[in-house]
Amino acid sequence: MACGPPCSGTDGSIVRRNQRRVLPSRRGDFELRIPHDERAVLRTLPAHLRDLLHSEDPALARLFPPGYADDPIRNAEYEQLVRDDLVAGKLSSVQIMEATLDAERVTEEELLAWLGAVNDLRLVLGTRLDVTEEFEIEQLSENDPEAPAYALYYYLGWLEEQVVEALAEGLDPAGAGGGPG
Repeated sequence: MACGPPCSGTDGSIVRRNQRRVLPSRRGDFELRIPHDERAVLRTLPAHLRDLLHSEDPALARLFPPGYADDPIRNAEYEQLVRDDLVAGKLSSVQIMEATLDAERVTEEELLAWLGAVNDLRLVLGTRLDVTEEFEIEQLSENDPEAPAYALYYYLGWLEEQVVEALAEGLDPAGAGGGPG
Protein backbone atom coordinates (compact mmCIF):
# COMPACT_ATOMS: atom_id res chain seq x y z
CA MET A 1 0.00 0.00 0.00
CA ALA A 2 1.49 3.30 -1.07
CA CYS A 3 1.62 6.39 1.14
CA GLY A 4 1.55 8.77 -1.82
CA PRO A 5 3.26 9.52 -5.08
CA PRO A 6 7.04 9.47 -5.48
CA CYS A 7 8.49 12.60 -3.95
CA SER A 8 11.21 14.92 -5.10
CA GLY A 9 14.62 14.34 -3.63
CA THR A 10 16.57 17.18 -2.13
CA ASP A 11 18.38 17.66 -5.44
CA GLY A 12 15.17 17.78 -7.50
CA SER A 13 15.42 14.13 -8.56
CA ILE A 14 12.47 11.82 -8.13
CA VAL A 15 12.68 9.13 -5.48
CA ARG A 16 11.35 5.94 -7.08
CA ARG A 17 9.43 3.34 -5.11
CA ASN A 18 11.53 0.49 -6.47
CA GLN A 19 14.67 1.92 -4.87
CA ARG A 20 14.39 0.06 -1.56
CA ARG A 21 16.06 1.82 1.35
CA VAL A 22 15.65 -0.89 3.98
CA LEU A 23 16.18 -4.60 3.40
CA PRO A 24 16.26 -7.57 5.75
CA SER A 25 19.58 -9.40 5.65
CA ARG A 26 20.40 -13.08 5.99
CA ARG A 27 22.25 -12.22 9.20
CA GLY A 28 18.99 -11.29 10.91
CA ASP A 29 19.58 -7.55 10.85
CA PHE A 30 18.54 -4.91 8.33
CA GLU A 31 20.53 -3.17 5.65
CA LEU A 32 20.04 0.60 5.32
CA ARG A 33 20.51 1.74 1.73
CA ILE A 34 19.81 5.38 2.34
CA PRO A 35 21.82 7.72 0.10
CA HIS A 36 24.02 10.40 1.65
CA ASP A 37 21.73 13.30 0.65
CA GLU A 38 18.71 11.63 2.23
CA ARG A 39 20.69 10.88 5.40
CA ALA A 40 21.73 14.54 5.51
CA VAL A 41 18.06 15.57 5.54
CA LEU A 42 17.15 12.89 8.08
CA ARG A 43 20.04 13.98 10.32
CA THR A 44 18.36 17.37 10.87
CA LEU A 45 15.04 15.96 12.06
CA PRO A 46 15.56 14.12 15.38
CA ALA A 47 16.76 17.24 17.22
CA HIS A 48 13.61 19.08 16.14
CA LEU A 49 11.42 16.26 17.43
CA ARG A 50 13.38 16.09 20.70
CA ASP A 51 12.87 19.82 21.26
CA LEU A 52 9.16 19.53 20.47
CA LEU A 53 8.71 16.62 22.88
CA HIS A 54 9.87 18.92 25.69
CA SER A 55 7.26 21.53 24.77
CA GLU A 56 3.52 22.00 24.77
CA ASP A 57 3.41 22.56 21.01
CA PRO A 58 -0.08 21.86 19.60
CA ALA A 59 1.55 19.90 16.75
CA LEU A 60 2.15 17.11 19.29
CA ALA A 61 -1.58 16.40 19.65
CA ARG A 62 -1.44 13.45 17.23
CA LEU A 63 1.40 11.88 19.24
CA PHE A 64 -0.57 11.95 22.48
CA PRO A 65 -4.24 11.37 21.73
CA PRO A 66 -6.61 11.63 24.68
CA GLY A 67 -7.27 8.45 26.64
CA TYR A 68 -10.72 9.71 27.62
CA ALA A 69 -11.90 12.20 25.02
CA ASP A 70 -15.33 12.57 26.64
CA ASP A 71 -14.10 12.94 30.22
CA PRO A 72 -11.62 15.79 30.83
CA ILE A 73 -11.00 14.82 34.47
CA ARG A 74 -10.20 11.17 33.71
CA ASN A 75 -8.15 12.27 30.70
CA ALA A 76 -6.06 14.62 32.87
CA GLU A 77 -5.43 11.73 35.30
CA TYR A 78 -4.51 9.48 32.38
CA GLU A 79 -2.07 12.04 30.98
CA GLN A 80 -0.50 12.50 34.40
CA LEU A 81 0.02 8.74 34.66
CA VAL A 82 1.38 7.98 31.18
CA ARG A 83 2.72 11.15 29.55
CA ASP A 84 6.24 10.94 31.00
CA ASP A 85 6.59 7.28 29.98
CA LEU A 86 5.30 8.00 26.47
CA VAL A 87 7.71 10.93 26.08
CA ALA A 88 10.60 8.79 27.37
CA GLY A 89 9.83 6.09 24.80
CA LYS A 90 9.69 8.63 21.99
CA LEU A 91 12.93 10.24 23.13
CA SER A 92 14.58 6.82 23.21
CA SER A 93 13.51 6.22 19.59
CA VAL A 94 14.90 9.61 18.59
CA GLN A 95 18.22 8.85 20.31
CA ILE A 96 18.51 5.45 18.61
CA MET A 97 17.70 6.94 15.21
CA GLU A 98 20.35 9.64 15.72
CA ALA A 99 22.93 7.09 16.84
CA THR A 100 22.34 4.84 13.81
CA LEU A 101 21.78 7.40 11.04
CA ASP A 102 25.13 6.62 9.45
CA ALA A 103 24.92 2.86 10.00
CA GLU A 104 24.81 0.47 7.07
CA ARG A 105 23.07 -2.16 9.20
CA VAL A 106 20.69 -1.97 12.16
CA THR A 107 19.10 -4.52 14.46
CA GLU A 108 15.36 -5.14 14.53
CA GLU A 109 15.14 -3.17 17.78
CA GLU A 110 16.94 -0.22 16.18
CA LEU A 111 14.74 -0.39 13.10
CA LEU A 112 11.63 -0.40 15.29
CA ALA A 113 12.98 2.76 16.93
CA TRP A 114 13.41 4.27 13.44
CA LEU A 115 9.81 3.35 12.68
CA GLY A 116 8.60 5.12 15.81
CA ALA A 117 10.69 8.24 15.21
CA VAL A 118 9.84 8.51 11.51
CA ASN A 119 6.16 8.01 12.28
CA ASP A 120 6.24 10.70 14.98
CA LEU A 121 8.07 13.11 12.67
CA ARG A 122 5.53 12.50 9.92
CA LEU A 123 2.57 12.97 12.28
CA VAL A 124 3.94 16.25 13.64
CA LEU A 125 4.71 17.56 10.15
CA GLY A 126 1.31 16.45 8.86
CA THR A 127 -0.36 18.26 11.75
CA ARG A 128 1.63 21.42 11.05
CA LEU A 129 0.70 21.23 7.35
CA ASP A 130 -2.92 20.40 8.19
CA VAL A 131 -2.77 17.37 5.88
CA THR A 132 -6.09 15.69 5.24
CA GLU A 133 -7.00 12.55 3.32
CA GLU A 134 -8.50 14.77 0.63
CA PHE A 135 -5.21 16.54 -0.06
CA GLU A 136 -3.48 15.58 -3.30
CA ILE A 137 0.18 16.52 -3.73
CA GLU A 138 -0.51 17.23 -7.39
CA GLN A 139 -2.62 20.22 -6.27
CA LEU A 140 0.48 21.88 -4.87
CA SER A 141 2.51 24.25 -7.02
CA GLU A 142 6.29 23.81 -7.14
CA ASN A 143 6.50 27.48 -6.18
CA ASP A 144 4.37 27.05 -3.06
CA PRO A 145 6.48 28.02 -0.04
CA GLU A 146 5.30 24.84 1.72
CA ALA A 147 6.26 22.53 -1.19
CA PRO A 148 9.53 21.40 0.48
CA ALA A 149 7.66 20.55 3.70
CA TYR A 150 5.10 18.53 1.74
CA ALA A 151 7.90 16.75 -0.12
CA LEU A 152 9.47 15.87 3.24
CA TYR A 153 6.09 14.68 4.53
CA TYR A 154 5.67 12.34 1.56
CA TYR A 155 9.28 11.18 1.80
CA LEU A 156 8.82 10.29 5.47
CA GLY A 157 5.67 8.34 4.58
CA TRP A 158 7.54 6.49 1.85
CA LEU A 159 10.46 5.73 4.20
CA GLU A 160 8.04 4.54 6.87
CA GLU A 161 6.51 2.21 4.29
CA GLN A 162 10.00 0.90 3.47
CA VAL A 163 10.67 0.12 7.14
CA VAL A 164 7.31 -1.63 7.58
CA GLU A 165 7.85 -3.74 4.46
CA ALA A 166 11.34 -4.77 5.61
CA LEU A 167 10.04 -5.72 9.06
CA ALA A 168 7.09 -7.59 7.54
CA GLU A 169 9.36 -9.72 5.35
CA GLY A 170 10.65 -11.37 8.50
CA LEU A 171 7.21 -12.31 9.80
CA ASP A 172 5.94 -15.85 9.61
CA PRO A 173 2.69 -15.80 7.57
CA ALA A 174 1.28 -18.36 10.04
CA GLY A 175 1.87 -15.88 12.87
CA ALA A 176 4.43 -18.03 14.65
CA GLY A 177 7.05 -15.28 14.71
CA GLY A 178 10.46 -15.60 13.20
CA GLY A 179 13.03 -13.12 12.08
CA PRO A 180 14.32 -11.88 8.77
CA GLY A 181 16.08 -14.16 6.38
